[in-house]
Amino acid sequence: MQILLLAAFLLFGSFLASASEAPLLTDAQVAERIRLPAGFEIQVFARGLFGPRFMTVGPDKQIYVSMPRMGWVGRLRDDDGDGKVERIDRVVENLDRPHGLAFWQGKLYVAGTEKIWRVDRFRERETAGQVTTIVPNLPNGGQGHWTRTILFGRDGKLYVSVGSSCNVCKEKDPRRAGIVRYNPDGTGEEIFATGLRNSVGIAWHPTTHELWGTDNGRDWLGDDNPPDKINIIRQGKNYGWPNCIANRVPDPDFGSPEICQKTEPPAATIPAHSAPLGLTFYTGKQFPQEYHGDIFVALHGSWNRSKKTGYKVVRVRLADGQPKQVEDFATGWLRDEKGKEVVWGRPVDLVVGPDGSLYLSDDYAGLIYRISYKGK
Repeated sequence: MQILLLAAFLLFGSFLASASEAPLLTDAQVAERIRLPAGFEIQVFARGLFGPRFMTVGPDKQIYVSMPRMGWVGRLRDDDGDGKVERIDRVVENLDRPHGLAFWQGKLYVAGTEKIWRVDRFRERETAGQVTTIVPNLPNGGQGHWTRTILFGRDGKLYVSVGSSCNVCKEKDPRRAGIVRYNPDGTGEEIFATGLRNSVGIAWHPTTHELWGTDNGRDWLGDDNPPDKINIIRQGKNYGWPNCIANRVPDPDFGSPEICQKTEPPAATIPAHSAPLGLTFYTGKQFPQEYHGDIFVALHGSWNRSKKTGYKVVRVRLADGQPKQVEDFATGWLRDEKGKEVVWGRPVDLVVGPDGSLYLSDDYAGLIYRISYKGK
């Protein structure tokens, strides 16, 4: 019990981390610290945010970001197109831990820990925003897995990622540790996939239209076990948790070879405790052709490993629709300062902006970055 309480405290504590706990860096200092492939550059798009998490691009071509710690969703206004936010509009407020964001038929949908809302009217000056609760009863927070991520499919369904209530256990609520889908009005609840311990990031492949997702492996099996995963999530399939870890390896507490052989293997793996969160396919035109269609994944970083890992963005090269190689793309949020590991930022989510740049949120430094290609 003490271990479980410690884990929950540490995980929730990382959620509370804010811009005030990270060093205040100039744009030049950020650019100097972050390492990117030749021809790419990074700049601060928005700063002074308090725990920015997931993002989406609206029909107005503006980037929207969730602020769970503050209970609101912001629209990042770069009206002059100079790559810097001039204004942040709070389009909806007073929500309980808003996290996942998605637009459907011009309406913004927001996922909190226990509810999903449709925003019928944005907040404007003195006029409060208007929201309708469409899903009132999602499973509650659980052991650190409080986030809910959403997106709409080509079928018009709303897909929701719900994490487990524990590190490893038998769940009583079948919606836990999986993907649930609904009609846009919140009716028609259906379990889409299971065995996903905490699939915080989900995204559609731009050509195959398959659902891909990150998944965070269980804790307390050592520094290097089990690896985190990237999965192709298919309807009716089981991805292993709590019975299996890694590539169909039986879990020491709940597993058996017979069960694991019936589960889906990961499409790719990432070093244990890297904490992969958001992922996106590169669908813009700005980056070189070799990047088109590849996946970028934000690694939030470890909290319980003797030597820290993660704290970076990786690129997953694809060939014929399958992962070919996982490689570093943006690094430098974890620094060695006089032999001490120092963290000054934690990547969370990525979106491709209308300009083709890659936008990245950081809930520890309180920043949103813009990564663009300027040529070698």
